[in-house]
Amino acid sequence: MSSDGDAPGFELPLRLFLAFRVIIDELHAELAEQGHPDLRPMHGFVFQAIGPDGITAVELGRRLGVSKQAAGKMIESLERSGYVERAADPSDARRKIVRLTARGTDSLDRSARIFDRIRDDWVRRLGADRVRAMERDLRQVTPADLWRLDLPGWFGTP
Repeated sequence: MSSDGDAPGFELPLRLFLAFRVIIDELHAELAEQGHPDLRPMHGFVFQAIGPDGITAVELGRRLGVSKQAAGKMIESLERSGYVERAADPSDARRKIVRLTARGTDSLDRSARIFDRIRDDWVRRLGADRVRAMERDLRQVTPADLWRLDLPGWFGTP
């Protein structure tokens, strides 16, 4: 603590990251109980990058900030688990599009409900006004675009 009682500057990013980790760990524990035990935090970024219309492996790598090879490995793993499928691109038969399967979409639907439940728990613990104020304050100091999906590449994933 500093002499004025404030926490040292390095604590803020660590606390924000720990809050993220607590939420994501709770989400994945519930997803596992609901039939998705093989999902990992990285998969949420992958699913969001794939989106409702699908994506090529090259574009997936670009959006995630990882190599085409790393994106390909993720796709193969998720395909084996039944979360994604590859199909011919209707506009270019030489390309393959990666799409979410019903299992992939189910995991996203469940995740949305779990995130709402976790937020409701925070509201019960901290109060609605404090949670809303925290969200408002975080909006003021972060970019408007919530879907910054390049976290894997930012962390240095090959």
